[in-house]
Amino acid sequence: MNVGILGSGSWATAIAKMLCTNVDTLHWWVRSEETSTELQQYGHNPRHSQSISLPIAKLRVTMDMQSVVDACDVLVVAIPSLYLNDVFRQRDIQGLASKVVFSAIKGMVAEYDSIPARYLHKEFGLPYENIGMICGPCHAEEVAREKLSYLTVACPNLDHAEAFAELLETRYIRVQTTHDVVGAELAAVLKNVYAIAAGIAHGLGYGDNFISVLVSNASQEMKRFLAAVHEVDRDVKGSPYLGDLLVTAYSPHSRNRTLGTMIGKGYTVKSAILEMDMVAEGFTGSQGIHGMNQKFEVDIPIAEAVYRILHEKMAPSIEMRLLSDELS
Repeated sequence: MNVGILGSGSWATAIAKMLCTNVDTLHWWVRSEETSTELQQYGHNPRHSQSISLPIAKLRVTMDMQSVVDACDVLVVAIPSLYLNDVFRQRDIQGLASKVVFSAIKGMVAEYDSIPARYLHKEFGLPYENIGMICGPCHAEEVAREKLSYLTVACPNLDHAEAFAELLETRYIRVQTTHDVVGAELAAVLKNVYAIAAGIAHGLGYGDNFISVLVSNASQEMKRFLAAVHEVDRDVKGSPYLGDLLVTAYSPHSRNRTLGTMIGKGYTVKSAILEMDMVAEGFTGSQGIHGMNQKFEVDIPIAEAVYRILHEKMAPSIEMRLLSDELS
């Protein structure tokens, strides 16, 4: 099985470290010539997760995306959702429909208000049974330090999920599988939105007591939304749902919590995003969830408050005060 990665961020680098434990050759597309050179010469990503060291002999790094698609049976797409459509359109990628593709994206494709699985199906003709998702809870920083972590691989075709799960497992990575791709992708979007809410509350000076109630209510919102959009037998208290929500809402590694904290402390949304110089998927995710909810009309006051703060320029202090009256 030939495996490739499309993308060069922290999460892509962490996945590369897992895969290099179990594959002989890893094909890897990156956008930057600097990143390509550094990875091939030293096994380090100069911009993301520099502490991760990769075996040079196993890496086939290139800036030619089509060559990676052509060489591989299985692809991991780890391009931020904000740029995904533009990156693919600029390169006019062919042949993706015959591959098995696992998304490592935790956001919505803004141009389509769509989760990555639906985007890949509609744009490239990929059958849903060949589209999967890699979800946490798992921060790249802890993978770098080889801290015990748990992943979930979701795919309607459980044979694909289980085969790929074996490639990710290491002595410090445990992997389980599920068929619930839609639920896993939506949960990954929502947990980023809720992490922004937790960060805003923290930045405004709310304490742990309030934030714990906020996150508890967020979990209930997630359950309602997933049931309305894609009702299947799932346990939202499981790792890819509640577990990923908790680590994203509370961890200092969380970009989305950091974005929320900055906004709570008085940064404008634009200035916070520029100063972070990193992609916080919850920004576009909040817009996508709001757009989807125009159809489903689920009661999701936390997600809607975040949307208003990020996209309608509502005051964080007012939105959080109003929200506090709705929590229980």
